[in-house]
Amino acid sequence: MKTFVTGASGNVGFPLIRYLHQAHVEIKAGSTDPVALGTRLPVEVECVDFDFLNQESYDAALHDVDRVFLMRPPHLGNPNQLYPFIDAMVERGIGFVVFLSLMGIEKNPVPPHAKIEKYIRASGLNHAFVRPGFFMQNVSGVHAWEICRNDEILIPAGRAKTSFVDAEDVALAASMILQDPLCHAKKAYTITGPRSLDYDDIATLLSEVTGRTVTYRKPGFSTYRNHMLKVRKLDRTYVDVTIALYFMTRLNTASKVTGDFERLCGKTATDFEDFVIRNKGKFEKSPE
Repeated sequence: MKTFVTGASGNVGFPLIRYLHQAHVEIKAGSTDPVALGTRLPVEVECVDFDFLNQESYDAALHDVDRVFLMRPPHLGNPNQLYPFIDAMVERGIGFVVFLSLMGIEKNPVPPHAKIEKYIRASGLNHAFVRPGFFMQNVSGVHAWEICRNDEILIPAGRAKTSFVDAEDVALAASMILQDPLCHAKKAYTITGPRSLDYDDIATLLSEVTGRTVTYRKPGFSTYRNHMLKVRKLDRTYVDVTIALYFMTRLNTASKVTGDFERLCGKTATDFEDFVIRNKGKFEKSPE
């Protein structure tokens, strides 16, 4: 079997390749910069030029492949942009696709993940959906900017709780599913961390680990949007998608803790406190 991994340089795709390689799975990794990606991966991993918006890249990506890990790049907010690739998988007889979706998407038709899931089901592809909660890496990644500069968390989630999950754990779960299509076909797994926390809890953990006082501002949606667009200069579509997700979070849709990770992987999911300790350097104070 050979597995094609989209989003191969990302928070889930990159560790997924590591787990699949450890399991002696043949891997093909897609990237818009395959040369650079290849320098970071084992020599056995084949790297190819791939872009969802370039259908000419599909042949090389799917040649001699029977399984695919599919994720929506954050900058592609329109689900229609992934449909041609899903059609290409059908045409080439791909045997199994694992789609990285979103926790609670079965009850939330707003984010693009819901339409992509629906399209995959209608396509007839053998599939499984991995529905993670909010990534811990979002806090150490895109939202670390405000933490490092201003000692504050700027996320419009109100007082809602979230069962944050480590992207490494999501990758491990996806690797287990990809290795056993017969067992996991047409199933959906909600992958969460071991406990549910609100952002005041996150601020407390960050304060304890960094030795600084980190606060949670509880911004409104307009304050968050203006900041992300005007100060951070982030893509408008990306910001609007995150607002839709945080709107649903306020409705307490992201708080559920499941045992799916432990059932798939045979161990307990990473706790947020351990994640912060492991990634302390990403929260260091930035110079003014």
